[in-house]
Amino acid sequence: MSDRFQWLSERGISVEDGFGYTGGEEKYASALQRYFRGYETNRKAVEELLAAGDIDGYAIKVHALKSNSRMIGANSLADAFEALELAAKRGDKGCIDASTSQTLEQYAELIELLRPIGEAETVRAPGEMSSAEARETAELLLAALDDFDDERSAELAAKLAGYPFRPTQKDKLREAARYIGDFMYDEAAELIREIAPAIE
Repeated sequence: MSDRFQWLSERGISVEDGFGYTGGEEKYASALQRYFRGYETNRKAVEELLAAGDIDGYAIKVHALKSNSRMIGANSLADAFEALELAAKRGDKGCIDASTSQTLEQYAELIELLRPIGEAETVRAPGEMSSAEARETAELLLAALDDFDDERSAELAAKLAGYPFRPTQKDKLREAARYIGDFMYDEAAELIREIAPAIE
């Protein structure tokens, strides 16, 4: 590991895990920036879902935050979000009410730690697709699937793989590509619709 992220390691972030999930130094830096820049939207969503009593929506959001935190090696925070997810799934409102604020404070502390890289010039790893291009590609892919255009669909699915999705979403994209190869267009489209909202 280079000294570039030593300051994160010293604060308990598993940079090695982050490299493993993202695929290397530049992709890790890009992931850290996206994580930082999604903070305000994500924190607000958690608070609003909780205030509205939407426990199902809350469970989905904290699940995503668990995955995102794990991807950058913030394992302690990932564990905290996972505890909230499990509490939501078992309908334990008392645990949710007691722990959400503390977990969001931990989240805010991590964001402050990431501020130097989060506010730096945008990092894009070689071959990494921008979010705007990924959204356009996903739309074109869905249109190609609707037209049963297997060659164009396969081409666009391969192109979409250039976006830095989380590991679970990458798996779904690979599965969609397999469906396209088997001419299972509806199944492929369903998976693309599942992962498209994760493009930030």
